[in-house]
Amino acid sequence: MPRRADHVARRRQLADALMRLAATQGLEAVSLRHVAAEAGVSTGMVQHYFRTKDEMMTFALDMVMGDAVQRITAEVTAAGRVLNPAELVRTLMIQILPLDEPRRLEGHVTLAFLAYTAVKPAIAEGLRGSADQMRAFIADQIRAVQASTGTAPRIDPVHAATGLLALVDGLGIHLLGRHYSDEQAVAALDAHLGLLFGSTPAPPGDDLARQDPPGQNRHGPVGGDPVARAGGTTPDLPAGTG
Repeated sequence: MPRRADHVARRRQLADALMRLAATQGLEAVSLRHVAAEAGVSTGMVQHYFRTKDEMMTFALDMVMGDAVQRITAEVTAAGRVLNPAELVRTLMIQILPLDEPRRLEGHVTLAFLAYTAVKPAIAEGLRGSADQMRAFIADQIRAVQASTGTAPRIDPVHAATGLLALVDGLGIHLLGRHYSDEQAVAALDAHLGLLFGSTPAPPGDDLARQDPPGQNRHGPVGGDPVARAGGTTPDLPAGTG
């Protein structure tokens, strides 16, 4: 077990180095040698854990997605109650937006990765499943509200989910460019959610005041069935973001 844990920790260390380089330099010019220098290890060690840059990039993006799901699960736990579909979607979208330093780093990495995959169709194909899963999850929440209330507009749930994800992607780009403040971006998100769900979902907590310090998760490791411990059932959160 310690050897397996060391293997995972080393891969994460190298992926962290790649993410730092991607956030500042993009990915096209980054090589395994650059990653080794950034991580303070030999090129041979990098090649031991990752045969190619593409393999390392895929692992790094999976790590970003996993961290986002962990944050979302922690937010659901912190609410101390079962969130309704609108609140659940809001929690998901808030954790995708780059509202603190860890998420800003993730945002830069995601942009760099998407730019790289524009000329790498094989890698782009691997992302399609995560995007479809995210869209299906949001569509299911919209569908649930439409079935249970008379306030939600009768729009196509899949089209609405696609539009919401496009909005959040756009807000994220403008946040990274400092064109909008955090408050403006969250207000725009809430206004759109109000249109989709018939009312603006109340935030489970203070999104802007409860941001994590860089590299930290304020709730610690997430495991087991956190929502069940809070008195509800665990929603089937999507495995990735974007």
